[in-house]
Amino acid sequence: MTEESDLNRTEKQEMNSIRQNDPKITVVGLGYVGLPLAIALARKFAVTGYDTNQMRINELTSGDDRTGEISSAELARSSIRFINDLDEVALSDVFIIAVPTPIDTDNTPDLSALETASQEVGRYLKPGNVVVYESTVFPGVTEEICGPILETASGLACGEEFFVGYSPERINPGDREHAIDKVTKLIAGQTPDVTELLALIYGSVIPAGVYRAQDIRTAEAAKVIENAQRDINIAFINEVAMIFHRLGIDTDNVLAAARTKWNFLDFRPGLVGGHCIGVDPYYLAHAAENANFDPEMILAGRRINDGMASYVAGEMDRLLQAPGRVLVLGLTFKENVSDLRNSQVVDMIRALASEGYNVEIFDPIASPEDVEAFYGLALKPTIQKPKPYDAIIGAVAHDSFRAMAASTVNGLVKPGGVLADLKGIWPDLSPTDGRRVWRL
Repeated sequence: MTEESDLNRTEKQEMNSIRQNDPKITVVGLGYVGLPLAIALARKFAVTGYDTNQMRINELTSGDDRTGEISSAELARSSIRFINDLDEVALSDVFIIAVPTPIDTDNTPDLSALETASQEVGRYLKPGNVVVYESTVFPGVTEEICGPILETASGLACGEEFFVGYSPERINPGDREHAIDKVTKLIAGQTPDVTELLALIYGSVIPAGVYRAQDIRTAEAAKVIENAQRDINIAFINEVAMIFHRLGIDTDNVLAAARTKWNFLDFRPGLVGGHCIGVDPYYLAHAAENANFDPEMILAGRRINDGMASYVAGEMDRLLQAPGRVLVLGLTFKENVSDLRNSQVVDMIRALASEGYNVEIFDPIASPEDVEAFYGLALKPTIQKPKPYDAIIGAVAHDSFRAMAASTVNGLVKPGGVLADLKGIWPDLSPTDGRRVWRL
């Protein structure tokens, strides 16, 4: 019998042993992605949740998820164990790494958290273990970057003594309709047996089922184009919105008319932030440039969307004609979530402040401590009975803002001021007492 056949047989035996004994799973990283996944897996398997942030572990242990993705009741019902020290991991079979993969100030992929997590996990690997990555990356990262790190830390051979897999997150924060158990899970293993193990694990807790990608690079590529595609579509709508402003045409009316065609793609203009859409295209562009290909469309879409905050600030300055007091409603990157990462509203605020505007911010969902720590900004505690502003900018469509009556919104602005609705929060808002209504 050949050495390769011996390895294949050993691998099959190890995978079968894990299946038969119910895999013990450790999820590394308990943010918007890792926590919902860990809670879902804990309904079927023995799961340990690990995070480097001791405060996060304390909160979850006490039944509080600051992201709002998991309720206190769900945390109380779960059998999951939360730890801050991987020394406490007891004989895990599968490690699932779900840590952030942001970009740096030059829009270059920042894999430092992924590399650190791989080094940490590698120290605890045993023969037969499987390490699965959920983080968004460009094709090749799992096997060509993370695999060698795991090998060095563990002293084991990747693909022989331990194995890697990839199953990218598809979570949409704050979206219950597309929660983790309602979206098909994309999976790929280093070998067919690893793929089937992942199908067993994820398929056991995700009724929507799994899709087996051809290989890990294919799964990495599929994930990175999902948000790049959305980014490009939004960039197109943002660009035509700017064109229609020049032509004196209402963008909402144009989109309503276009939507009557069955195959029109229903995207809306706006500020594009967050940890996915505003980031993932740069991962794809990085891979393209490494392959000596100029990703023109991808980067053009990013330039348009990255420039929208400055465009809105410029339009406010044009309408107001002189610096004044501005109230911005909403700071998080999307409605009804507390996540502040890569919020383009911050860029808009800074653009206005650089022109001399006194900008105040109200967001009932964002954490004041996080706003101060991340951006050095302060949130207003309330907007009850303020002195009227020169302009109001509705930047994030939180439900609490949608519930505000038109008369309340009007009352926040001086006669002759500007009501800017960036997200269609108040569709019935109309000019009164010389106040102007501006929409993207």
